[in-house]
Amino acid sequence: MADNRYIIEGQQESALATNKVLRNTYMLLSLTLVFSTVTAWVAVATHAQPMGFIPLLIGFYGLFFLTSKLSNSVWGLVSTFALTGFMGYTLGPIVGFYLSMSNGSELVMTALGMAAMVFLGLSGYALVTRKDFSFLAGFITAGFFVLLGAMIVSFIWNISGLSLAISAGFVLFSSAAILLQTGQIINGGERNYIMATITLYVSIYNLFLSLLHILGVMGDD
Repeated sequence: MADNRYIIEGQQESALATNKVLRNTYMLLSLTLVFSTVTAWVAVATHAQPMGFIPLLIGFYGLFFLTSKLSNSVWGLVSTFALTGFMGYTLGPIVGFYLSMSNGSELVMTALGMAAMVFLGLSGYALVTRKDFSFLAGFITAGFFVLLGAMIVSFIWNISGLSLAISAGFVLFSSAAILLQTGQIINGGERNYIMATITLYVSIYNLFLSLLHILGVMGDD
């Protein structure tokens, strides 16, 4: 009887911990999305120029590793907003470019709506089924290196259709990352809501950009 009681108490504690991580993750994710929207709007309003590739990489990975290092302290929250604000600002010139087109507003809103639907659908599926998506880890790792190689090739050679293939690959990559991260939270594999938030945010960011590019190509823009 005592063993059963300990098992039940352990299960209850695990469920409480999971619910806490989920609640904190989605709350922080919502706040960072709002904050990055504001910084993106500032970039659009001030006609900010696109950031160079090297400064973009240094800024992103520098803030990403800083956030990872501080993820167990309150300073991790500050770093999280710095990272997402930076990414939102870099998004501004891209969104501004599409908004300058005749159907730019429609393209941006469609891509935004599709990204939201994909995220909510995949997250809802993971939450309802409570499946373990750890089998996707290998696919995500392989996909990262494939996409990295494809991007390097696209910078060196102008291959027709490669950029569209990269965007389609990022849609699959980001979708798998959302499933994996949500599944890890539900099944106790992720207990740091700051790292969970960053993973989901980056996935949504890449999902939106990729869908926006695909829609632009399909619309001959």
